[in-house]
Amino acid sequence: QVRLVESGGGVVQPGGSLRLSCAASGFTFGRYGIGWFRQAPGKEREGVSCINDSTGPTWYADSVKGRFTISRDNAKNTVYLQMNSLKPEDAGVYYCAPYFCSEFPTVPSGNWGQGTQVTVSS
Repeated sequence: QVRLVESGGGVVQPGGSLRLSCAASGFTFGRYGIGWFRQAPGKEREGVSCINDSTGPTWYADSVKGRFTISRDNAKNTVYLQMNSLKPEDAGVYYCAPYFCSEFPTVPSGNWGQGTQVTVSS
């Protein structure tokens, strides 16, 4: 059974940082790209970043380039999203999913986990 659990969200002031984690199980993790997506209240879900099945390459939405860094630890079946210089518009629920990065930033259909909430507020 494919399972992904997001964690690491929280409340941070503008300019602050968070590191999100996506722990995966139930599939051969190292063979799949993993995408991060987010959804703000009243807005559609959007692609944030993606990392291929190896240590790279990576993809980023224009809005987060230079501020966010995606990485993965295949030994731990975990993908990370380091978010720096956070802005209020980065707030939302962040989700991860197995993903073909060639499709980025198209949001995939299917089941989603609970996500992790990111709030950026002074």
